[in-house]
Amino acid sequence: MRFINFAIVKFSISLTLGILSAYLFPTDTFTFPFVLFSFILLFIVWFIERKRLQKSIYFGLITYLIFFGIGFASYQLQLPKFQDEHYSHILLENDTSETSLLSLKITEVLKPDRYNNKYIAECIAVNKTKASGKILLNIQKDSILKEYTIDGVLLISDKVITIPKPLNPYQFDYSAYMKKLGVYYQIRTETRAILAFERGSKTIRGTAEAIRSHLIEKLKKSNITDNERSIIQALVLGQRRDIEKQLYAEYAAAGAVHILAVSGLHVGILFFILKWLFFPLGKIRHGKKIKAILIIGCLFGFALLAGLSPSVVRAATMFSLFLFAEQLKRPTNSTNTLFISYLFLLIINPLWLFHVGFQLSYLAVFFILLIQPKLFGYWYPKNWFVRKVWAILTVSVAAQIGVLPLSLFYFHQFPGLFLLTNIVVLPFLGILLGFGLLIVLLVSINMLPDWLSEIYNQIVLSLNNFISWVAKQDAFLFQDIHFSEEKVLVAYLCIVTTILLWKQYSYHRLMVCLLSICLLIGVFIWDKREASGNELIVFQKSRNTLIGIKNGNDLLLLKPDTLSETVKNVFPIKGYRTANQIEGFSEKTVPKVFLYNKLNILVLDSLAVYPKSIKFDIVLLTQSPKINLERLIDSLKPKQIIADGNNYKTYVNRWRNTCEKKKLPFYHTGTKGAFILE
Repeated sequence: MRFINFAIVKFSISLTLGILSAYLFPTDTFTFPFVLFSFILLFIVWFIERKRLQKSIYFGLITYLIFFGIGFASYQLQLPKFQDEHYSHILLENDTSETSLLSLKITEVLKPDRYNNKYIAECIAVNKTKASGKILLNIQKDSILKEYTIDGVLLISDKVITIPKPLNPYQFDYSAYMKKLGVYYQIRTETRAILAFERGSKTIRGTAEAIRSHLIEKLKKSNITDNERSIIQALVLGQRRDIEKQLYAEYAAAGAVHILAVSGLHVGILFFILKWLFFPLGKIRHGKKIKAILIIGCLFGFALLAGLSPSVVRAATMFSLFLFAEQLKRPTNSTNTLFISYLFLLIINPLWLFHVGFQLSYLAVFFILLIQPKLFGYWYPKNWFVRKVWAILTVSVAAQIGVLPLSLFYFHQFPGLFLLTNIVVLPFLGILLGFGLLIVLLVSINMLPDWLSEIYNQIVLSLNNFISWVAKQDAFLFQDIHFSEEKVLVAYLCIVTTILLWKQYSYHRLMVCLLSICLLIGVFIWDKREASGNELIVFQKSRNTLIGIKNGNDLLLLKPDTLSETVKNVFPIKGYRTANQIEGFSEKTVPKVFLYNKLNILVLDSLAVYPKSIKFDIVLLTQSPKINLERLIDSLKPKQIIADGNNYKTYVNRWRNTCEKKKLPFYHTGTKGAFILE
């Protein structure tokens, strides 16, 4: 095994800690001057110790401190308050409730939702004042209007608003997700608010997107069926927007969703295909250099065409570093290369640290390098085919160990048949990708023969059928697994200490491993205890009423009698059940009156019928009842009024004004989020 440069590993850890510190502990003081001072201090220490063979501990500490500061400062530079020309500063100087005139250039096309086409745009100007900064652009779908593309420049007259926080507990926080992309505000607009549109100056990414869109249009004209074409688009072009929701869910359940996201696996396969294609160049003068340049160019061209996702950029950078070291005729270690690429990419864009794909990609490769060689060495089959199957098994197990805690944290499920899926799919992925590239190339020049497209269509159809069969084995799909951040951290501590003990036994390592296991058990017990409390929750759900009564690990859901289907696995109940580790679940019709924690609660629906002789602590208004709220308050003397998401906005506003007049607390779930009573 070649030498691992642990300094690079330590630099990477220091940089990561700097980024995380800036994220978790924001400050109004820009730290770049501190980094500059540290550089000067490092130079002074180096100058004093330049003749020493081994530098002092101060030299090392200052170096790590510099990388920490670089991480901290680079993250700060992504924040609006440290960007002088950010559009938010201009908006704060004006009345934010007023409509602004914005010039925006589209930089990324997102997956549309049911009602809107979605884009990330770069702000060029606000009210004719030069500006910068990313913004989320939602344009209401129009049957006439076509989708805009990257590099399009729009002049829009509308309000800039914040991206709302989730209104139910444990719901996906789209606002936090967009902030990790550097997007802090949004515009929700329609066609009539777009005053002008023009083609902006061409960028490399815009050109790549235009080529990709052109190739997709060409593929649509072939005789490849829709589902199979969407898989080709994902495999070769990195475009997953056309994959049907059900098909994507099946890939996730089968543990094969990683083949739909262009990642290091795809880039690695392409790398070896390119090495084979350009092999003859190695026999001519300067051929090896030309070959390396062509391969690197093709890898980054593929990464650009696939959308420059963090995992693709990571893989392209890693393989480029391998080729670079090969040209310099210097030995390299895969772990060194992995951490060099990690360090390089995070310095360029510290926000990538928070991308799920970036995290999973690096963890998978790191644990493959850490575990797979020794795991594979336990058995060396003489048969070539068995040996390849064993290699796939060991790689799959190593990668799964590496990503398991984080996958449980993000996706709350574990595909028990992932080994079977990988054994069947991975050997043919090279063929799928290679022929997919050939299909795309031939279709681009209008030379795709029908027989070839039909053969490829059947291959992908067989893959989809196999994935569908695996996904239907419900007994092997473990869902609704709660995994908190504390569990993730301690689980990785436990995994790493176990691997270190497995690689080299010692009493000290055994004690550390056992302590980490005890700590993991303790976290599970503590987490279970924290989730065992009682509460009443009125969920926010438009045009519906959902009330949950949680008693320990049991949940009773009260729903209207008009809602006949079970809602156990639908929004927002599924996330709430998983986060609270609910074991017992039952459903009942919402009663008109019920008692919780010695509080009388009245549920007043559209019939607007209520007992006038009983006093109630809480009145829940739902289904827009036509009542005189002032008279009801005088009669029932409630301590609080709640209105859920199943009411007209005009009614809610009128009720709010009445409660303000009566100096009575009013709570609207559509504005403040779910109401929770402990």
